[in-house]
Amino acid sequence: MEKPDQFRDLFRMQKALNERIGVKTGGMSEEEKTKWILNYCRAMTQEIAELTDSVPWKWWAKYQKFDDQNARVEVVDLFHFLISLAQVLGMSADDVFAAYVKKNAVNFKRQDSGYTAKDEHDSKHI
Repeated sequence: MEKPDQFRDLFRMQKALNERIGVKTGGMSEEEKTKWILNYCRAMTQEIAELTDSVPWKWWAKYQKFDDQNARVEVVDLFHFLISLAQVLGMSADDVFAAYVKKNAVNFKRQDSGYTAKDEHDSKHI
């Protein structure tokens, strides 16, 4: 039996959720894209703050405990907004995967070379 394409399924499910909420990411004007890119970036910033609060980072507070379960939920929330952001930019699951593979190769090349200098052009092909 063939395993389902989980990454594509996430994109399909997020599209359905966005449309249920009233956000149609396809065919947006430049103004709408700008609005939703900012909305999703702000939402991800909030989710990162919530993820941070799952970890006992306040050295002055002795009451904190690591909340593994909540940290996992916040990571999933980040995926919701990250996939939505990709969709606003017109990226499919296949597009994200292909870009990830290329960028991963760039990152390995940077590490192999010691990453001693910034090259603004090494990611232009992605």
